Amino acid sequence: MAIDLLNIARTGVYSAQAQLGVTSNNISNVNTEGYNRQVATQVTDNSYLLGGNYFGTGSYVNEVKRIYNDFAAREMRSSQTALSGAETTHTKLSQLDELFSKVGIAVPSSLNDFYASLNSLADQPSDSGIRQNLLTSANQLAVSFNQIDGYLSSEMSQTNDEISSIATRINEISKEIAQINLELQKNQGTDPQLLDKQDTLIQELSKYAEVNVVPIEGGGRSVMFGSSFMLVSGQVAMTLGTQPGVSYPTEPDLTYTLGNTTLKVDASKIGGQLGALFDYRENILQPANQQLGLLALGVADAFNTQQAQGLDLNGNVGQNIFTDINDATFASSRVAAFKSNDATNPTPASLGVSLTDVSELTGNSYELKFDGTDYQLTNLQTAEVSTLTLNGSALEGGNGFVINILVGSMVSGDRFEIRPTGNAAQQIKVEMTDPAGIAAAGAYSADAANSADAQIRLISIDRSNAALPSNGSELSYTIDSAGNYSFSNDTGSIIGSGVAAGTPMQINSNGFVFQIDSLPATGESATYTFDFSGASGDNANAIAMAKLSDSQIMNGGKATLTDVYEQTKLSVGSDTKAAEVRVSSAQSIYDQAYNRVQTESGVNLDEEAANLLRFQQAYQASARVMTTANTIFDTLFNAVR
Repeated sequence: MAIDLLNIARTGVYSAQAQLGVTSNNISNVNTEGYNRQVATQVTDNSYLLGGNYFGTGSYVNEVKRIYNDFAAREMRSSQTALSGAETTHTKLSQLDELFSKVGIAVPSSLNDFYASLNSLADQPSDSGIRQNLLTSANQLAVSFNQIDGYLSSEMSQTNDEISSIATRINEISKEIAQINLELQKNQGTDPQLLDKQDTLIQELSKYAEVNVVPIEGGGRSVMFGSSFMLVSGQVAMTLGTQPGVSYPTEPDLTYTLGNTTLKVDASKIGGQLGALFDYRENILQPANQQLGLLALGVADAFNTQQAQGLDLNGNVGQNIFTDINDATFASSRVAAFKSNDATNPTPASLGVSLTDVSELTGNSYELKFDGTDYQLTNLQTAEVSTLTLNGSALEGGNGFVINILVGSMVSGDRFEIRPTGNAAQQIKVEMTDPAGIAAAGAYSADAANSADAQIRLISIDRSNAALPSNGSELSYTIDSAGNYSFSNDTGSIIGSGVAAGTPMQINSNGFVFQIDSLPATGESATYTFDFSGASGDNANAIAMAKLSDSQIMNGGKATLTDVYEQTKLSVGSDTKAAEVRVSSAQSIYDQAYNRVQTESGVNLDEEAANLLRFQQAYQASARVMTTANTIFDTLFNAVR
């Protein structure tokens, strides 16, 4: 028989059986993550010429093809990176927002309690119980700063741990991808299961960072990490890791290693969860900590300064309540040298940062760089660059601070990171232990007609000096715009004169020293009346300290102490809300990309069920042809028997 019905039926059965197998595999993997549906491509077998006509000889399955759209997959990876980064930022910001709203509220609450204690002291300045209560309130305020700083430090450690964990997982993925590339090379990239696994790993990798995929010969893929370096190159996988930060070791940098070469990764080009964590740590968490430090310094400076302008129960000039803002521990913790500084320098510089005007502090970080000639200071938040002036061993020109070269010298290329408010919330403590040391009494009063520009500050008194005025025998000093002064007794008679000297100008007269912070305007004068009796009922300085609650002494005279905390909390809350909006937008974009991939590569059960029925019928029909061929053969065989 020229036309081989039995062979045609056989090929039809085999083809239908293959189609049924592929369809069944699709159905069984409908819930398998990363599975791309497959189709069996069925083609006709070679025909042959018979009696002037071409007759077919059946069909066969020449390929089981994996349905995969590279553009759609690339779009989904990109949207996955954006979504993961937005979700990570929102999660971390939500935690920080809750911290400032629920735990951190203890700081302004404790500050208000401290103000209330000062008001009570102003009512009864000699009451020992109220004085002790004031010190207790001061201690609670300092503890509140310490506690929230501890929470922020814990959040910093947790973020660093998350970075390290993600780096470990990325290393695992990169090794798996490199191994898959090796397997694919062996079978020339035809194994759909390996391809699916490879694609799933790359999709997971896109959660952690931005990835770009480069096809290579043999069906494998090289993977570029964060648009900056190859994480997987063929069958070779790089290794991610962390190392202590270039300036602050507690803020590790991300590195990648190939062979014996280790380089730092630019965190700003990573994207995804990893990029979001670095961005959160460096641009949100650390600045928030420094703003908290700014408030701590503002509290310490404001009350210590005002304390020094009054007299305690013993008649002495008030001493610090809180840790001095230029304490040696404070000063040294505000600066960190870069590890890249010239190691051959025989006398490497050690720096300290002294604060000169807390109201001018921004709460920002800076980078100091010496190019061999100039000392350049860059604000790391605003990118503003200024050139500092070297005056002796002090670099002047910072925003409310001076950088002191304590020992050694800087050489060209040396860099330091400066954080004027860093660690202040952690280090603030209450130094005063004796309630009698609270300087509630005023030491001097300013004339109502004084020039608005004039400002003085009491430095010290000498109780052994016989000329020191006592209660009822005050001295009044009148200072002009050139620093000339005269002093008169309580009857108004001028009994002496002189010229203020030194930088800054000071007057040392009649057993006390006071500093002129700013002179009166040209042609004007200022008068101050001094009384060092230290009367127990005097509350002038206690009132002045209580008034600090409404004084705009921070941020260039634009904010109160409480405003600093509220502005920081408001900034975190605003960032959290913006992050929530970004998550919603990123989720919509990702959903579109995901649905497109599923439309093309996902398993549709309705479609597969229809295919199953169709291929089942084809199988049955081919089997029927085989039965028909067998019947015809038997009939012919019986006819010639």
